[in-house]
Amino acid sequence: MSTEYTLSAGGYTAVVTAQAAALRVLQFDDRDLVVPFAAGGPIPDYRGIIAAPWPNRIADGGYTFDGAAYHLPINEPERATALHGLTFPLDWTLKESDAGSLTLTCTVGPTPGYPFVLELEARYTLDDTGLHTSVTARNAADVAAPYGVCPHPYLVAGPSPLDEWVLEFSAESFLEVTPDRLLPVGTVPVEGHAFDFRPARAIGSTEIDHAFTDIAFDGGLARLSVRDPAGTGVGMSWDESCPWLQIHTADKPAPVPGRLGLAVEPMTCPPDAFNSGTDLIRLEPGDQHTASWSIYAL
Repeated sequence: MSTEYTLSAGGYTAVVTAQAAALRVLQFDDRDLVVPFAAGGPIPDYRGIIAAPWPNRIADGGYTFDGAAYHLPINEPERATALHGLTFPLDWTLKESDAGSLTLTCTVGPTPGYPFVLELEARYTLDDTGLHTSVTARNAADVAAPYGVCPHPYLVAGPSPLDEWVLEFSAESFLEVTPDRLLPVGTVPVEGHAFDFRPARAIGSTEIDHAFTDIAFDGGLARLSVRDPAGTGVGMSWDESCPWLQIHTADKPAPVPGRLGLAVEPMTCPPDAFNSGTDLIRLEPGDQHTASWSIYAL
């Protein structure tokens, strides 16, 4: 059973598990802002995890870095990809905590397919403006390392079905993917497409599992809102370290319950960046990188 930590401040409550530094619960005035999962059990659908040292997928688990070829274990066999990094099975170590903040650490690597060593630190801070998270990676080895990161929360706007939720975020393009493996094909403008949520509108029956880019940052932050017609809502903001945003409407084949929440994942790089090199972070020995995001009630 994974250790977990509870934070409380300003009407908010957050529960974070040691496994994957995952956000298990986030509530405001006893209202869920993310899809929770049961204490002590498995983490379904990567809910709330920190995905590192890469977000999303690597095709066939294979990539080349600085002239050397590597092959990662395949953990999404139906698509033959390496999915959501290496921290998912790891228990992070408590560094410090108090009523409203928590810092967890873990070391990634060296492992087969990733012969590098990164020291990761996830800091959660809760106050009356919401939950604020930062993840810092430091290269603890003597060779450069490829790196990317994202969170994986499923946001909950309110009690109405997801189809009725009103979504708004400002991105000019999305990454078209293959229908079978969800691997990148190329960027496409959202103008005139069902994925254009620059003016707020209901999600409806639209199915999304795509990365968006050309995101508008105002004062160094991008923002997304999703609102329930019942009057509640949830928002997310992130800094310019994450120029990509994965949105997933959590569709599931029947009879598995689907569309329980909206996955919103600010990413430092797009899917398969270990192969494309697009926005891939190169951490030289001793270098570090920090990405930050927040979730809050509307």
